[in-house]
Amino acid sequence: MKNKEYWIEWIKKAGVRAVKTVAQTAVATIGTAAVMGDVNWAMVASAAALAGVLSLLTSLAGLPEVNSESEE
Repeated sequence: MKNKEYWIEWIKKAGVRAVKTVAQTAVATIGTAAVMGDVNWAMVASAAALAGVLSLLTSLAGLPEVNSESEE
């Protein structure tokens, strides 16, 4: 079982990744919609939220930024 410090670090790192993913998805969706002439803000929010959830789920497999060494 991982210690408390590991999980605190994991939450911080996974959160940063998720926020970056949400922002990147929102920018890409807005850019695509702007080219087509109309930004559907509900679609932007939906796609960005889904990207954030998927980022967190992917992070469950492991984050290279988090030290995975267990306590001895």
